[in-house]
Amino acid sequence: MYSIDKFYMMYAIKLAKLGIFTTTPNPNVGCVIVNNKKIVGQGYHFKAGESHAEINALKIAGKYAKGSTVYVTLEPCNYKNLTPSCCKALINAKIKRLVVASKDPNPRINGKGLKYLSSKGIQITKNILSKKAESINYGFFKRMNTGIPWIQLKLASSLDGKIALLNSKNKWISSKISRNDVHKLRAKNTAILSTSKTILQDNSTLLVKWNKLNYYIKKRYPKKFLRQPIRIILDRLNTIKPTDKIILFPGKIFLIKSKYTFENWPNYVEQIIIPEINGYFNLKYLFKILGNKGINSVLIEAGSILSGYLIAYNLIDELIIYLTPKLLGNITVSLCSINKFMNIINVPNFYFTNVKKIGPDLKLILKPIK
Repeated sequence: MYSIDKFYMMYAIKLAKLGIFTTTPNPNVGCVIVNNKKIVGQGYHFKAGESHAEINALKIAGKYAKGSTVYVTLEPCNYKNLTPSCCKALINAKIKRLVVASKDPNPRINGKGLKYLSSKGIQITKNILSKKAESINYGFFKRMNTGIPWIQLKLASSLDGKIALLNSKNKWISSKISRNDVHKLRAKNTAILSTSKTILQDNSTLLVKWNKLNYYIKKRYPKKFLRQPIRIILDRLNTIKPTDKIILFPGKIFLIKSKYTFENWPNYVEQIIIPEINGYFNLKYLFKILGNKGINSVLIEAGSILSGYLIAYNLIDELIIYLTPKLLGNITVSLCSINKFMNIINVPNFYFTNVKKIGPDLKLILKPIK
């Protein structure tokens, strides 16, 4: 039975992954319904406010849901909010057994759904491939458990640890394939964060460009389904103006400041006031605010100063480096600016979770050893 449960749960996880670009702030969830050793229903959650995975699968299963085993990657919700209670739908469908990968960390659920279903005579099997299921919702789980989003830092570097020449004649050192891959990263995250200096220097919009996504993503998600992440701009010195390129492109923007500026901002721009610590924003405080706003994950694209600060103070969960086979020499900008450490035993340490070739570059994914 255990191997069969793992087989169908793997399929449910595969379905859940189909929502990774669209579900935020909700988690990615997949569901498979099996009756007499046949899949009679399947579904996944596509977007907040639309039907959950269980409801979509039950609609396909119809009468064949009665007496079935339901495999779901996350504990069903036990309350009505934007959508009906999944627990009640499963009970009404007269399912026999529920196999779930992990409990929902949302305090409103967190075991209550499983307890309710069990009280109605439904057999419950828990913790089937829980780690795999949770890995596709790392941001949601972290936010629910700590109140803070998952923080990714993205950098591009030469072989000698440089990110640019001082003359800035070419802002790109990584390949076109790597730069296109960054749009996939942006599309997966709830928000993107950068500094006003980096944005103005690069003339950036921080938007996902649908045409830069690969063929398979575009086929699955037509342009009308593209979800643009919230753009977060650290602007301590109030250098961003309503006429700047990034502001002229509509879409939710959080402008992080030390004090309000009374300019003619569009209604999609929200100013958030954050206290400073020694000339830097209190980023821990900011991340807590972002968690309260339902942001599951933040991709940070910035220069060496902010990158160094984040690394030095252990504020990131994941480091992504596009390593290009170039040597830039001495008249350059370093990967990150860290002046805090005098002893090698105190410096930040990471471990590799993935290394893969992407075009002529290497994509390195690391997590800090905390």
